[in-house]
Amino acid sequence: MSDVIEFLKTRRSVKPRDMNGSAPSAAELETILTIGARVPDHGKIAPWRFIVFEGDARQRAGDIIADVFACKTPDASDQDIAKARDSLTEAPLVIAVVSSPKSHPKVPPWEQQLSAGASALNIVTAATALGYGANWLTGWFAYDRDVMDRLGLQPHEQFVGFIHIGKSDRPKDERPRPTLAEIVTRF
Repeated sequence: MSDVIEFLKTRRSVKPRDMNGSAPSAAELETILTIGARVPDHGKIAPWRFIVFEGDARQRAGDIIADVFACKTPDASDQDIAKARDSLTEAPLVIAVVSSPKSHPKVPPWEQQLSAGASALNIVTAATALGYGANWLTGWFAYDRDVMDRLGLQPHEQFVGFIHIGKSDRPKDERPRPTLAEIVTRF
């Protein structure tokens, strides 16, 4: 049990640009997605789903992101369009977590969105536990309705984020964390 606690206390995100070409195997990906689906889910309605971008799919999605960016930013430089195109290509695997709320008399949409967020964190944690670097990112395109539509989201759905996963040999940098005195009150 203490190994799990120490793991959780020391988990770090890894920048996608620091990930190399090694992606999880098919069996590891299934494990990651299974753990992603094992979250609090009041009503057992699975108010989330996953989109896996691997191989050429990362570039095809990047082409959509770049096309939307170029249409909405007519004065964008070629460099900016290329950056948009490469949004999902640095890590060898990207899993989009989609909030997909269901109509339910007892489970409000906000609670369903929180479940989707928990799913994203479980994916990050599972990938990290398997020895991969992981990073939960959004970016402008995660909130752009045209990108959402072209990547297959339904009108009631939205991205929770994109989880970038890959091996990294680079040491993980610590970042400042709040002290408990700053964030904890007692009632």
